[in-house]
Amino acid sequence: MTSRFKPTLLAGLLALSGVAALAQMPSSGGHAAMMAGPADGMHEGMRHRDPARMQARMDKHAAELKARLKLTPAQEGAWTTLVAAHKMPADMMAKRPDPAAMEKLSTPERLERMKALRRQHMTAMDQRDEATKVFYATLTPEQQKVFDASAMPHHGRPKAKP
Repeated sequence: MTSRFKPTLLAGLLALSGVAALAQMPSSGGHAAMMAGPADGMHEGMRHRDPARMQARMDKHAAELKARLKLTPAQEGAWTTLVAAHKMPADMMAKRPDPAAMEKLSTPERLERMKALRRQHMTAMDQRDEATKVFYATLTPEQQKVFDASAMPHHGRPKAKP
């Protein structure tokens, strides 16, 4: 075998094994069953988020950040706009696709439904980004340092509280 042929053969075998694995998946439940995750409840927290609890955490974080920023009255309007842009919609859970309804759709219909949801999420994210930029522009350099240290996730590292 030539050295160029081996990677192609390997890629083909890997692709074939992936197709074989998909073919062995149980057909009852289909995409909805795959999205539901394991039955042992390993992802229970991911599927059953409490919007009120999440909003309470966001509100607490916002209040702490506002206190650390020591905003001036001139900055309050941009702060209010920022906080409003980051509020979770009341119907957040209602926007999630119903697994039973999704199961009844054909694959192309499911893909289009998911594409529409992605567009909605991207529009909301763009609005939050724009509100953040407008607010950030109103901050002093010292406030920007506080905001920079507080606004991004720290992936397990403790947040610095200047």
